[in-house]
Amino acid sequence: MTTLAIKIPRITYEKFWEICQANKDLRLELTADGEVIAMSPTHSWTGKQNSGLTAQLWNWNDSSELGVVFDSSTGFTLPNGAVRSPDAAWVDNERWNSLSEEQQRYEFSPIAPDFVVELRSSSDDLATLQAKMREYLANGVKLGWLIDPQQRKVEIYRIGQTPEVLESPTLLSDEDLLPGFELKLNKIW
Repeated sequence: MTTLAIKIPRITYEKFWEICQANKDLRLELTADGEVIAMSPTHSWTGKQNSGLTAQLWNWNDSSELGVVFDSSTGFTLPNGAVRSPDAAWVDNERWNSLSEEQQRYEFSPIAPDFVVELRSSSDDLATLQAKMREYLANGVKLGWLIDPQQRKVEIYRIGQTPEVLESPTLLSDEDLLPGFELKLNKIW
């Protein structure tokens, strides 16, 4: 996925919202520094991989009913003011239900997901994705998985811990946050 950073003076959330409404076909993010990031559509292979991981998360959640699953087109407004779109995300029901209907339906919800996944495409810069994962944690995300299919590595991010790196794992899980969920990486590699 190719990204284009548009450097403009710090814009407000409202102005970013207007830009997004006027450009609904673009996938945009807003950094905490007011930088707008425009991303191209993913390559077909990455889209296939991402669909597989989101489907696994959705299927688990459909049977557990513990939260809400989001795909890569969802924007979340983090406490630092950034609007970010992880490749897959999950929010606990209690936290999601604490938002108003307007916040759930008509905004980039003002909530950091409990769990995020970033899937590195062949054109993604690893250091940029790692910085994004650290930003998620600094803003309340409890667990993040950075999956790198090219190197067959996974970096696991948890609050207050150094990222754990796994080489060619076949399965990912976290019983504390996502009881019973297992991401089968043979669908991703």
